[in-house]
Amino acid sequence: MAWIFLGIAGLFEVIWATSMKYSEGFTKLGPTAITVAAMVVSFAFLSFSLKALPLGTAYAIWTGIGAAGAFVVGVMFMGEAATLGRIVSILLLVSGIVGLKLSSGV
Repeated sequence: MAWIFLGIAGLFEVIWATSMKYSEGFTKLGPTAITVAAMVVSFAFLSFSLKALPLGTAYAIWTGIGAAGAFVVGVMFMGEAATLGRIVSILLLVSGIVGLKLSSGV
């Protein structure tokens, strides 16, 4: 269950990062409320996962899911550039996440 909780936490990290962009510096109430709610859910599920997973592994994977997810959202929905360098960099990040998962022993 810890890995599922960590995946949910990562998904909500992508949601809060995306909604923070739309909050325009916390000046729009709806996106601001979504940001705060998604942060609470993300942190809660991260804390649930930390009951069984090592801190360094869980935190690195959580932030990696958020970074990779935010990259995908940015490219697909916000018109951000998908240059070769950015794609290779995200693939390196994802390979690091997979490596941490496979070598965690949990």
